[in-house]
Amino acid sequence: MSSSPRVTQSSVRTRTMASLQRNLNKTQQAQDQISSGKQLNRPSDSPTGTVTALQLRGEVRANKKYSNNADDAVGRLGVVQDNLQSSVELLTVARNLTLEAKSGGQSTPEANKARAAQLEQIKGNLVQFANSKYLDRPVFGGSTPDASAYDTGGRYVGEEAGETLRAIGPNAKVRVDVRGPEVFGDDQVDDGNGNKVDNPTQMFRVLDNIIDAMKSGDADAMDTGLQNLDKASDLVKSTLSDVGARYNRVTQMKQSAEDRLMSVSSQLSDIEDVDLPKAIMELQLQQTSYQAALAATAKVIQPSLIDFLR
Repeated sequence: MSSSPRVTQSSVRTRTMASLQRNLNKTQQAQDQISSGKQLNRPSDSPTGTVTALQLRGEVRANKKYSNNADDAVGRLGVVQDNLQSSVELLTVARNLTLEAKSGGQSTPEANKARAAQLEQIKGNLVQFANSKYLDRPVFGGSTPDASAYDTGGRYVGEEAGETLRAIGPNAKVRVDVRGPEVFGDDQVDDGNGNKVDNPTQMFRVLDNIIDAMKSGDADAMDTGLQNLDKASDLVKSTLSDVGARYNRVTQMKQSAEDRLMSVSSQLSDIEDVDLPKAIMELQLQQTSYQAALAATAKVIQPSLIDFLR
């Protein structure tokens, strides 16, 4: 014959207290979720969810960094683009003045001197554009710590090498600077004999030569200056096109990073954030269960003579 297990008053109390403790733990967990707004307060709440949440948080940080880098790139390239566009407009004015100076009917010495004075003002404005800054650093000076990329005469004083890059996506970097010689021309070139000489197509040298030619009335020098001015202008336009392409790429990558950030944040919220109505109902259910368990326990576990003797 099989005998039924012996149930003592002590075992009943032990099991009852364990059940009440489990119920209290569930009630506490529901309260923690409601107060914090998170369903993951510790790794033990959901080991799998915790791993996924950590991975998503890493992706959120990466996309925030990409978005911030893209903002910086847009700012820098925007300054470069605006100043190059303004430079192209001034170079067009300078070309028209040179053509007028070459015209037989309008090239009196007095008029040419006035045009030369106007070209001097244009050159000053172009030097100012070449020294334009973003966050107090010259955008055409490379990585120079100095306050300007060009001196007042139009000679380059910035860094000769190096590029400023920004990571705007996974395995995607874009250059956000343009060194002055790349857009306005090198100050000096090799004469073919290993010697360095002033570059006649450097934009500021071109303007200086045209100004001198206007003042002296040298038509041949103005012809040469006009040809060199066209070359300098073409270099600026080519650089402007390249900067515009980089600017468009950065804006597209910035939008992509922000879209991905929104998607990942939504996934993270689904894993971490608590469903408040559901959590409130769960808390009320656990509280009701606990009150019912207390009532049942009070009827099952009656005080004994030993309780009174204690």
